[in-house]
Amino acid sequence: MRIRIIAIGKIKETYLKLGIEEYLKRIKPYSQIEIVEVNDEPVKDNPSDSEITIVKNKEGQKVLKLLKDSDYLISLDLGKKQLKSPEFARFLEEKFVLGNSFITFVIGGSYGLSDELKQRANDSISLSEMTFLHQMTRLILLEQIYRAFKINRNETYHK
Repeated sequence: MRIRIIAIGKIKETYLKLGIEEYLKRIKPYSQIEIVEVNDEPVKDNPSDSEITIVKNKEGQKVLKLLKDSDYLISLDLGKKQLKSPEFARFLEEKFVLGNSFITFVIGGSYGLSDELKQRANDSISLSEMTFLHQMTRLILLEQIYRAFKINRNETYHK
């Protein structure tokens, strides 16, 4: 089982870096995992809708170049289905059992994902109805992946 998280933008805050490193270490016994950072596109203040679309399309193209046809792509997308932690654990296990030994999650930049990237996704989920900093989303996703492995193995942690 291998998991890759492709994230647009770099983590700058030390507290997030430390949390991310901690959960990467915790996940290692269960799965190979890596995070690939894609540079976000510069955006001027108060961009127009068309400028935002251009930025999302450029960022989306960078991500699409990193994908193989065989990658099972799960986009994190506001407004998509939300799963409780036990449901997410089953969801993740099902993807591995169905032969998707390489699962890729994609986290968009400040303005989200391009339409083309959303269409490429095999599945889409939302972590919450709340909006998080896209950098914080990495930490939240990693914690939920770790929690899923613990739940699926009936190990303590998920109370």
